[in-house]
Amino acid sequence: MAHADKARQGIALFGAQGQLGRALAQALAGLGPVHTLSHADCDIGDETAVHAAVRRLRPGVIVNAAAYTAVDKAEAERDTALRINAYGPGYLADAALSVGAWLVHYSTGYVFDGTAGRPYREDDLTAPLNVYGESKRLGEEAVLARPLTAFVLRTAWLYDREGRNFLTTVRRLAANGPLRIVCDQYGSPTPVTVLAQTTRAILAHPRAADCAGLYHAACDGATSWHGFAEAIVRSLGLAVAVLPITTADYPTAAHRPVYSVLDGARLKEHLGIALPSWDRALAGLFVEAP
Repeated sequence: MAHADKARQGIALFGAQGQLGRALAQALAGLGPVHTLSHADCDIGDETAVHAAVRRLRPGVIVNAAAYTAVDKAEAERDTALRINAYGPGYLADAALSVGAWLVHYSTGYVFDGTAGRPYREDDLTAPLNVYGESKRLGEEAVLARPLTAFVLRTAWLYDREGRNFLTTVRRLAANGPLRIVCDQYGSPTPVTVLAQTTRAILAHPRAADCAGLYHAACDGATSWHGFAEAIVRSLGLAVAVLPITTADYPTAAHRPVYSVLDGARLKEHLGIALPSWDRALAGLFVEAP
């Protein structure tokens, strides 16, 4: 069946009330009917509920934007993180197989240990440093182990203009004076709108069915949290100092990789899709703002 026909059968979007889910609901709307399911509608960690929802909707494509993303809390809530991030994707993959649907699932650069010193490629060995990263790696493996048409998209440092994320935190804290931001962790900040449009481009591609698999889908280039905060402050037109601190100055429950930059060459090579640089994407977010 052609790629366009799969979307026209309907898209079941799990995790539709999250930041990424809301962006996906808008971006995918033109491809076919989008059935949005929040956590209240279906907990992806509940195998019975997942299969019941998929049998009812019988979509051509399942998109999983549901995830446990509290990186530090995951250290104390390992079972919950595993249920949602590791087992849930497996349930969705089995449900997709049962109705012949494609599956799109999202993962993270935190599956790596941060020691590469160059942008990570899809075939680099994973070695997560924290429970969150471990749970996401297991979710990847669960999806890719099933014999179905699946796209696993690793991304990084997701944010948006609204909700709870790094951009909105910087905006809120900037009202109270100078900011102290970690300067020795590097990644590629990626707006949820960019990832949502990338997902649309993948599903709309005429060769999508032949190019399923694991891809890195994060903005191009790299910066530190400190560099990202400085760029946000400039974009907001705020006159506030952004002071660099080290990871040691800001201890957290979860150990984070110092370098989680992702190489997007495979996505460009296979499907001709290239994400913008992180700074251009940030600027575009403010240009689009009402």
